[in-house]
Amino acid sequence: MEASIFFVIVGAVAVAAVARWRGWPAPLLVTVVALAASFVPFVPNISIDGHVLLNIVLPPLLYSAALDVSFVGFHRALPQIRRLGVWLVVVTAAVVGLLAWWVMPSLTLPGALLLGAIVAPPDAVSAASIGRRLGLPRRVMTVLSGESLINDATSLTMFRVFAAILAGATVTVWGGVGQFLLAVGVGMLVGLVFGVALHQLRTRVDDAVVNGTFGLLAPFGAYAIAEELLGSGVIAVVAMGLFVGFNAPKTSYATRQQEAPLWLSADFLLESFVFAYIGLQLPRVVADLTEGEGGPIVTLSVVVLVAVLVVRPLFVYPAGAWGRWWTRMRLRKWERLASAPGVASAQVRLRGRRPISEDQLRRRLTETRLSWRDNAVISWAGMRGVVTLATALAAADLAGLDARAADAIVVVAFVVTVGTLLLQGLTLPWLIRALGVVDDTEREEDARELLAVRERNRDAGKAYLREMRRTWADRHGADQLPAFDAFAKRLVRVEADAEQAEAKARPTAEQFTALAKGWLAVRREMLLEERRAGNLSEEVMRELITAMDAEELALDTRIALRT
Repeated sequence: MEASIFFVIVGAVAVAAVARWRGWPAPLLVTVVALAASFVPFVPNISIDGHVLLNIVLPPLLYSAALDVSFVGFHRALPQIRRLGVWLVVVTAAVVGLLAWWVMPSLTLPGALLLGAIVAPPDAVSAASIGRRLGLPRRVMTVLSGESLINDATSLTMFRVFAAILAGATVTVWGGVGQFLLAVGVGMLVGLVFGVALHQLRTRVDDAVVNGTFGLLAPFGAYAIAEELLGSGVIAVVAMGLFVGFNAPKTSYATRQQEAPLWLSADFLLESFVFAYIGLQLPRVVADLTEGEGGPIVTLSVVVLVAVLVVRPLFVYPAGAWGRWWTRMRLRKWERLASAPGVASAQVRLRGRRPISEDQLRRRLTETRLSWRDNAVISWAGMRGVVTLATALAAADLAGLDARAADAIVVVAFVVTVGTLLLQGLTLPWLIRALGVVDDTEREEDARELLAVRERNRDAGKAYLREMRRTWADRHGADQLPAFDAFAKRLVRVEADAEQAEAKARPTAEQFTALAKGWLAVRREMLLEERRAGNLSEEVMRELITAMDAEELALDTRIALRT
């Protein structure tokens, strides 16, 4: 079994590498190749328990995705993310459940709703890979990524509720809502505890290897403990990832540089295996169809596949219109409050927080505006993935579900997963190009923002150098000012000859190293302040901090070579 899994992983990684080399969407190619390979006699037919698959694959993939999501963008798009990640999952589960019960009454209503919960959550891995390659706007990518971070929690909570009903427990609607709120609350608490602990470790321990190792372990711990406490492991991992990612600029540059390639490799490995595993389940599906009554199950699979394709756009457009109406109502409410006698607009308070300006108020209350083209892409980016297949495999062990119903659920989950991957995944690039949904405007705005913040960043660095120069002569003697000025020019003008600057600085290398690191620290703090003030997007800030990390790495490398 272990050898079979190893060879499957190697093959999947090789296919994914070819896809990356050719610029093709790797998840789709891996799935197609795995489907074809499943007919080859010597290809192993591996089977992993659904619970084990979720516990191994889901935590690191969720955590890595949360690290890369802009917390500011996530917070601003939260109304849209919440509608897609919670309410769309509930609506999809209900529609699919009722249709499945009508097509195959032997499933029973709880079993049909269980099937609905299984196929409801999309997996944004495929959509994200296609979107990044084709340059989808950041506003669309944020919504898709944010949805994928929370919809699994909704689906898995519903799965637990309907599994309990199948086992004979009495669960009311309010009881189900209570379980969901408990799962979210406990998950957020566990995730924040782990996030704070991991962040403290990353800021206090100056060892990138140790920090990276604990970063690999933390998602599994947060997921397992939250699930043990009847919380949502998904929410725990997402909360931890958002907290750690938001505070990542406060850690050492070595930790950030160690972390990025580590998680890129982990994602590449896990995603390749997951989509290969999905494709290799075809023999099991064929066996389930030949052993049982294939006709009704095939009909059910087609009906459910059509339902998940249709429900999403039918939900996205009305939900978007409702969101725009709700935004207008909120703005009118706070405008009336701001214009009340004796209340200046700058003194408006939002939920008891400190006073904010009218512009800041509008920014916080206004949803990210999505055009009908953006919503068309979001409507068609509903590919299913590992959560759907893993929960279907886990359903086979549930009490109260007979073998025929379990086989039907596995077959339907497989058809929906592969069907959406191929139908939507292969046509999504064409749709994006046909509608012209690209981020040209955002790129221009980022360029302007980058130019402006670089100027302010340089000014902050120069102010620090001027302040240090005034005390330099007192600390080290006036004869050191020429060397200070030469090194300061090297810091401000990165195109200067590094060897010449180093030679002048050599007599006081430790002092000049401290000066350079202080100069970088002041500039990083300035970027964090700009982000806090809402003047700088997180994506642009990360780009600038990455450049500063490279500067600090070059500085430390020169010091190591000198010693």
